Amino acid sequence: MSIEYLKRAAKSPQRETANARAVVEQMLAEIARNGEQAVRDYAAKLDGWTGPIVTAVDEVERRLRDIPAAVKCDIEFATERVRRFAQAQRESIREFSVEIQPGLMAGQRLIPVNVAGCYVPTGRYAHIASAYMAIATAKAAGVPFVVACSTPYRGEGIHPHVLYAMKVAGADAILTLGGVQAIAAMAYGLFTGKAADIIVGPGNKFVAEAKRVLFGQVGIDVLAGPSEIAVIADETADAAIVATDLVGQAEHGHESPAWLMTTSRALATRVMQRVPELIDKLPPTARDAAGAAWRDYGEVVVTDTREEIVEVSDRYAPEHLEVHAQDLDWWLERLTCYGSLFLGEETTVAFGDKASGPNHILPTKRAARYSGGLSVHKFLKTVTWQRMTRDANRDIAQVTARISRLEGMEAHARTADDRLAKYFPDERFERGAPVQS
Repeated sequence: MSIEYLKRAAKSPQRETANARAVVEQMLAEIARNGEQAVRDYAAKLDGWTGPIVTAVDEVERRLRDIPAAVKCDIEFATERVRRFAQAQRESIREFSVEIQPGLMAGQRLIPVNVAGCYVPTGRYAHIASAYMAIATAKAAGVPFVVACSTPYRGEGIHPHVLYAMKVAGADAILTLGGVQAIAAMAYGLFTGKAADIIVGPGNKFVAEAKRVLFGQVGIDVLAGPSEIAVIADETADAAIVATDLVGQAEHGHESPAWLMTTSRALATRVMQRVPELIDKLPPTARDAAGAAWRDYGEVVVTDTREEIVEVSDRYAPEHLEVHAQDLDWWLERLTCYGSLFLGEETTVAFGDKASGPNHILPTKRAARYSGGLSVHKFLKTVTWQRMTRDANRDIAQVTARISRLEGMEAHARTADDRLAKYFPDERFERGAPVQS
């Protein structure tokens, strides 16, 4: 039994993002004090944007006019698959009522939040898919009002393709804002008069930190960091495909980890040779990002057994996890910590990122140990209700009174006492010794 690292990461995303909190807290405090004007000032300073924050319907139509029909079809195709999967998720959970004992009915309701804020990043890349991943899922959950925000692109407002995705997915309001100021505007209800109940969507370390600081005042999807990929492979895997998939995610950014876990040293060696070659062939922006990510955050782990790979993978709890190995059902049954799982060579993270249906807004930095990714469930409140007959009070009230007094909570007990006295005036009950101190 052994676990050997042929390549170790030189850095960790946690260490690299430690400076973000002070910046974010200062910005949020300024926006809380000065509201929309502070947001406008940050938009001008950080993004060079002095145009309208709220994108009017006629402006949306004007900016979408020149998008080729083929591009629109692709965005519609992908959005529909995300919507179908989200609708299936919604149908997988249900409201119910149950008679717990004669006269005592209890139940569950599923109520969507009233306002959702969806952040769509546009920095190194125009993240078209993030628009429909967030917005279409919120709408499938039944959210009445969805606010979408994205960074101005090259001084021309929101990227037209992102804007079209927002429209197709069903956004009710669209704000030309990026970064911390966008998160704050949605949380405080600036420009729309509707404060978000939950804010979702990926972003850089400052966006992630803003969501973390505001959590509690608003709900959030996940505490996300740089995108991650892990690939599990055995001797049957195609080294060229494995390398391609690792590089495919490393291009997200300089701090995006890419991990290979394998029982085959020969495969590991071939992949480590192939990855730099693939990176060198990328266009400049992607080459810069993927090169730094692989150099600083890439890891290659060789183990003796697949059980050891499961142990390592669950410890990493990767955002995206691909399995290129025999006996896929074995892996599906045993792996427990991941944001989204891709079984077999025929699927890949890019399919999930763009068009296949399951959501691509996923937990990072080991949060997959306790959380899944964005789904309709994030936009739904699972609330409970109960109704009881007077006769059912006979049992429930007695037990409540006794347990309350055992806990020292006399006022709680008396709410049960008074009902017993009102509903059953001629009966005597054992309600526990009154609390004296």
